[in-house]
Amino acid sequence: MKIAFLLARADVMSDAERAVFQHASLLADRHEVRVVSVFKARRRRFVSPDERVAVQFLVEAADPVHQAVRGSGPDATTGAALAAMPSEIVERRWDGLYHRLADIELEYFLQGIDADVIVPTSPALLAYVARFAPARVLTVHHEQRAVESGGAEREPLALYGARCDALTFSGARSEQWFADTFGPGAARLTHLPPGLPEGFRPRSTLETRMVTMASRLEKGSRTGDVLAAWAKVSGLHPMWTLRILGDGPYGRALRQRRDQLGLQSSVQFIGEAPHLAEEWAKASIAVSIADEDAVGLSLMEAQAAGVPVIAYDAPGVTRDVVMEGQTGLLVTPGDVEALASVLTAVIEQQEMRHSMGRSAAAYAARFRPTDGWEMLLAALRADLSSGRRELMKAERVAAYALHCGVDGKGRPAAAAPPSTRHSRRLANAEQRVLQGATGLVRDGGQICRVTDAETPFDVMQANLALAANALEQGGIPYFVTRTSKIRHSLAVFVGQREAALKALADSCQGQAVYMALLNDSDAAMTTTLASMATEHVNTPCAGVRVYQNVVTPARTLRLGAAYGCTISFWEEDPEEPDHITSPLRTLIGSRIPKEALTRVPTVLGGRRYPTITPFEQTLHHDVAFPIDAVYTWVDGSDVDWLERKNAVLAAKGMDTEDAAASAARFRNRDELRYSLRSLDMYAPWIRNIYIVTDRQVPAWLDPAHPRVRVVDHTEIFGDDGVLPTYNSHAIESRMHHIEDLSEQFLYFNDDVFVAKPIQPSLFFLGNGQSKHFMSSNAIPMNPVRPTDEYSRSAAKNNRELVSWAFGRLLVNSFIHAPHPLRRSVMYDLERTFPDQLRATAASQLRDRSDVSVASSLHHYFGYYTERSVPGSISSGFVNVGISEQVKKLNHLLSARSNDVFCLNDFHDGDVSEDEQDATLAAFLPSYFPIASQFEAGSARNRLFHAGHLPGWPL
Repeated sequence: MKIAFLLARADVMSDAERAVFQHASLLADRHEVRVVSVFKARRRRFVSPDERVAVQFLVEAADPVHQAVRGSGPDATTGAALAAMPSEIVERRWDGLYHRLADIELEYFLQGIDADVIVPTSPALLAYVARFAPARVLTVHHEQRAVESGGAEREPLALYGARCDALTFSGARSEQWFADTFGPGAARLTHLPPGLPEGFRPRSTLETRMVTMASRLEKGSRTGDVLAAWAKVSGLHPMWTLRILGDGPYGRALRQRRDQLGLQSSVQFIGEAPHLAEEWAKASIAVSIADEDAVGLSLMEAQAAGVPVIAYDAPGVTRDVVMEGQTGLLVTPGDVEALASVLTAVIEQQEMRHSMGRSAAAYAARFRPTDGWEMLLAALRADLSSGRRELMKAERVAAYALHCGVDGKGRPAAAAPPSTRHSRRLANAEQRVLQGATGLVRDGGQICRVTDAETPFDVMQANLALAANALEQGGIPYFVTRTSKIRHSLAVFVGQREAALKALADSCQGQAVYMALLNDSDAAMTTTLASMATEHVNTPCAGVRVYQNVVTPARTLRLGAAYGCTISFWEEDPEEPDHITSPLRTLIGSRIPKEALTRVPTVLGGRRYPTITPFEQTLHHDVAFPIDAVYTWVDGSDVDWLERKNAVLAAKGMDTEDAAASAARFRNRDELRYSLRSLDMYAPWIRNIYIVTDRQVPAWLDPAHPRVRVVDHTEIFGDDGVLPTYNSHAIESRMHHIEDLSEQFLYFNDDVFVAKPIQPSLFFLGNGQSKHFMSSNAIPMNPVRPTDEYSRSAAKNNRELVSWAFGRLLVNSFIHAPHPLRRSVMYDLERTFPDQLRATAASQLRDRSDVSVASSLHHYFGYYTERSVPGSISSGFVNVGISEQVKKLNHLLSARSNDVFCLNDFHDGDVSEDEQDATLAAFLPSYFPIASQFEAGSARNRLFHAGHLPGWPL
């Protein structure tokens, strides 16, 4: 096959470029291979490292003025003008190297390319290939960056990756991240690290007193860190020399920095070395401290020469190439003090240096080339010859569109927690856990249990039980505490810390349970498997967080450390021995008198736990009363409902429409189903749910569930009002007549959703007062007009009533969120404004004389009668009928930062009904993947009827 690798600058020859030539040389044994470089960065003649691999340049870029290399290209003046213009293909934030001249030359080259396979080697080059390469050419993108570390430069991968025939990576981590992020929309994936050629390689004696670093001297190389560390080392070991191999735009500045530090005699800038194997054989220590290393070629070459490596523990393949503690040592990126300390230790400890050098040489066989390229090409040829290539691409692009959402960028897979203590031992332990149990997957850099029936509160309850079981099995005294966090917390006396960690390790052997060591601010310092807890008995910490990750089958929801159980280590107050102190403030303070430590039982999730007396009592701010939820709902696609509505319209002399035709237009998007899921997932403290409707029952609802009841309009209107009614203002004005409704309740439109775990205190005070959430939108200061929207005219009518009753002028409306309401306030409204509420209830259709009771008038009346107070809530709002607003959905899904959100449709946007249906059909099950216990036949519904759902209180 004819294969063309596409590089940005082939003649700079850093690790990335050298790795490409190694791949090309490997393929040259069986194929016709060439490397095409967009830019020629240097004036000197470039010779390919392998005479079988031809090299072609497109743009001469050694001088400030860039020119096309081909004789038939733009003339010098035109070329210079084009080079001064920004690229139309590659956004500057992706890569600032490209310009309009590069666009033209790449388009010319790609459209006439004589190759079977083209291999772009950067996301920017992939953008060009996706735009200009002929459809007949196989596209294999070879990524040489750590894509999991993020950044705008990776965006072309998201935009064009599904259109590639295959994507290859230097490391398995990047491959896994890409698969996690793009799911079924990902092309054929594999990782193909560079391999060291067979044959003789000189071996270091490790006695040369040389530390060697090979790096392109540019931003991200961190060479300045090495100089700063060497300034600390060289004074202790003046006979040692630091040799820096490589060149680049920062070379002059780095030499000046060397001179400023007075290191002229001990730091040598060598420039590019044509024979690196010989250079490594001269070294006794190798250093690599880039911000990321997704190739690892220098690390491989140094170890193959038997040289131990000191490297930054940066994103990429570093941990795949360096065996921590065996072939080298890893340092936290940017920690110059640690870098200097490790360098000093390896210089001074000769036996350690030689031991790691022997291990490095022994393990160098890991870096031999594989036949991965040939296997990949054979698979692609098979796809091509079978005729399935185009079908597979179409299916992949469709899957990508569904998986990655409306903006086409996807939801980046979560990386492992930054506090993760990476080690080969941890990796091996995780691998054993994965192999030893079913129902586990890897997601977000950790092992997760897969579930389709557990909510965040279930997971918090399970993590509490997990931590308590470990402590009980180890005979460790503990008690449940209460903090402002939703997750649970246990207290253990600090003298039992070592025993508690041992108990965790013993209890969690072979399990996918993680543990994070916490500092005094409750932040994770180190995260590892709980089975490895005894390795940290000497690490000072204020507590540990114990958790098992849970992920849904489609991986759109992952519940991790935020839902873990905290074990805090309490200690005696050194100033007041009759008190003990908690590292974190509890709901009764951080200093607790010992006489308050009387143990009493408490029940959480149906299980008994020990606590202390104050935590078992009802505290001042606790919301201890029942709270119900009320929905008003209609299925606008129901033909019978539409015919009843037509009869009302006809009786009023208004136009009607064929009910069957209307049903086709008014699709039921199942917002109510997902709003109930949001309550089950994130607000399980809701007592009962009432669905107020007109002779309709959702087909998916379990009518036998005791916590949900469909309430017909006849039940709340009685002899008042006029039925049937199609006026939401009328229906909302009668909700408080629901039999057995709690005094405090929440009113939901079916397009309002709870977005994350919340507590009842978000909506009510402990004394029963409701909260209201005011909008910044002002009510126009003019009377009701015939052109007003009905919601606006109702707000103006409310203003007149409040002005009459309280002498106050209303200014603002309220946000689209659940409305905390009180029955007593609504009954008082009926008594205070009987004519207005009676008229509203009698309006079968919206009327400009209506008042809006639930969404506005209640809040103002409650405020002036001291039963409602201003509150604060994080509420998202998306009008799914406007394309610019639809883009917000991806942020809602990935960030999950709002307390609640509303998905509305003003029917005045630029998004068609079909597009809205498709958008919501993808978004809602992704955000709320756990079918609620109220859905007939769901997993949680079956658990409920079997009596197996965890009990509450929480």
